Amino acid sequence: MNEPIAPETLRMLGQFDTCTVANAIESFSVRLRNEGFSNSTIACRTPRIPVMVGQAITLRVRSSEPPMKEASYLDHPDWWEKLDIGPSAHPRILVIEDVDHHPGRGALVGALHACILRALGCVGVVTNGAVRRLEKFEQLGLHAFSGGVAPSHAYGHVVAAGVPVEVAGLRVTPGEILHGDRHGIVAVPAELAARLPAAARRFLDREMRICHFCASADFSTSALRRYIESDSGRI
Repeated sequence: MNEPIAPETLRMLGQFDTCTVANAIESFSVRLRNEGFSNSTIACRTPRIPVMVGQAITLRVRSSEPPMKEASYLDHPDWWEKLDIGPSAHPRILVIEDVDHHPGRGALVGALHACILRALGCVGVVTNGAVRRLEKFEQLGLHAFSGGVAPSHAYGHVVAAGVPVEVAGLRVTPGEILHGDRHGIVAVPAELAARLPAAARRFLDREMRICHFCASADFSTSALRRYIESDSGRI
């Protein structure tokens, strides 16, 4: 069960880019360094929108074949009722695993459902499949991360909701905290969340000090080595 996280903690995490948050998590050695983040099979389609931080809600979908039961995309737009969207202190991020053999044949989320999701308190959509109508995501301030884009919804339909999913090498359970920007998605360990803003600030401050040193008249490769060694204890 995920530990409760204060809304203020999420707000503070939103002040940092995802790379810095990943660095901060690594400093605690709670998981392998090749785990807990998305790979390059998805991309941020809304890079101008600020950092996304929120609590995951999940779906599994298909789009390449018709559903077993009648479930038209627009005639029965009730799939959001399958989502566990109750009262919450946190923004939500919809994580969609497209389980088709070739994900992304159709896009479940486009302009209409982007509006619905925004009204439900979502700040982003993450999928290994496709999205469409990207201009609407940008207008709404709703982040979109996807494996591709598609002009059609095809046979987009939900096959499961509120279950663990895997997108771009990242396993996500409902309720998990995610952090994302143009670099990708990082899962935030609940037990570390309150400590991460301070750790992230230390990493940024160290980067700034080293960059300033590189731009100074004192710079040389040997001096840089000494500077980094002397500065390492300040993280």
